[in-house]
Amino acid sequence: MGQSDPDKSRPEAIALNQALIDNLKKGGLLQTPAVEAAFHAVLRHQFLPGISLDEAYSDHAISVKQDERGQWLSSSSQPAMMAIMLEQLGLVPGHNVLEIGTGTGFNAALMAHIVGEAGHIVTVEIDEDLAQAARQNLANTGVTQVQVVSADGGYGYPDAAPYDRIILTVGAPDITPAWWSQLKGDGRIVLPLVLKGSMESIAFEKVNSHLTSLSVRDCSFIQLRGDFSSIFLKTVQIGPDPNLSLEPIDELVIDSDGTYDLLIGESQDWAANVEVRAWEALLGNLWTWLALREPHLCKLVARGDMFDRNIVPPLMGMDGKQKFAGTAALVDRTSLAILMRPPGEAIPLAAPNKPSDNDIPFQLFVRQFGPDESIAQRFIHQIQAWDASGRPASERMRILAYPKDSEYLPVQGEFVIEKQWTKLVIEWPASVQLSS
Repeated sequence: MGQSDPDKSRPEAIALNQALIDNLKKGGLLQTPAVEAAFHAVLRHQFLPGISLDEAYSDHAISVKQDERGQWLSSSSQPAMMAIMLEQLGLVPGHNVLEIGTGTGFNAALMAHIVGEAGHIVTVEIDEDLAQAARQNLANTGVTQVQVVSADGGYGYPDAAPYDRIILTVGAPDITPAWWSQLKGDGRIVLPLVLKGSMESIAFEKVNSHLTSLSVRDCSFIQLRGDFSSIFLKTVQIGPDPNLSLEPIDELVIDSDGTYDLLIGESQDWAANVEVRAWEALLGNLWTWLALREPHLCKLVARGDMFDRNIVPPLMGMDGKQKFAGTAALVDRTSLAILMRPPGEAIPLAAPNKPSDNDIPFQLFVRQFGPDESIAQRFIHQIQAWDASGRPASERMRILAYPKDSEYLPVQGEFVIEKQWTKLVIEWPASVQLSS
């Protein structure tokens, strides 16, 4: 791959890139020579004009476009996550690849280096301004075998199909019909797929009429936009302020005013007697465990002025244009229970593009609202069951994806998630039975 790179002579950029690569290797994330060589050859800062070298070579996602509320619309993904997904993808020279979510073009350039001159990358970006910037970044670095298309990635790109590999760098609510049909019979798709409120980067291989997972890894991505974003579950405003809301994992009838009255009423705190990290409970394996077993699970989110009023004792918080905090909740018509840090403990706020203290373990508590404590005890039981089961990692999941109309009878221990076009069958360790 030809590459005119005046920055290659800059010792600082080379040194910072080498340090990043060394850290990725130390963490076991760079596993194959081809992916490591791509990270050596393609320099991230060239796809992030205006960003300092220190920031460009940090192992963090970097926002490149936000809406008026400060919500990220596009980013340069965390290098660790990019390495994970490229290893999942299993590219070889000559592959024809479809990428959904161009961003800066950095990931497309990495893939172009691996597939070589005989390969081809089509990358689809929904925003024309981002697509044009990516084209310029790729041209500036001499990458020639990448075609940047401004379109809705939910439809794929049939003109260059079929593809050996398809990769998404945005969170997908489902596997769209276009991605199914445009993947070769022996092809592989890697996508951050929403299961039930959680997101997993899954490498699927096409086997006859279904897909079977090769690997599963935790992840968090900006969600897909366009015609296929509408199938994400909508938020439910709680009370009079739109900055306080619930995000249910399933279709759920929620009494907005009644839930708000519970939230501002009397409460009781219960110790779960389990130590966690915030991301485990709201994004990671504990959340996924709960989501597969509790149809009334929601995320409770406070923004702006509702954050400042401290109505929601949060697990995680973000300090940006608009402050944001969230926690997990179980909701029914007469009771509400939420997860929280120890009473009185302040929440560490993460700043965009900066590391935070959200990875520090703490004792998990459940706060019960309303007179019925059964919902809080159910919460605690599931948390303790997850802990007693060895806190199973998502990497131990085996996931099969069938077309929605397929007939499949799950066996004991399997979970079935019905999506708009897909039926997901998940094998994961069963709950340990706790003594009452």
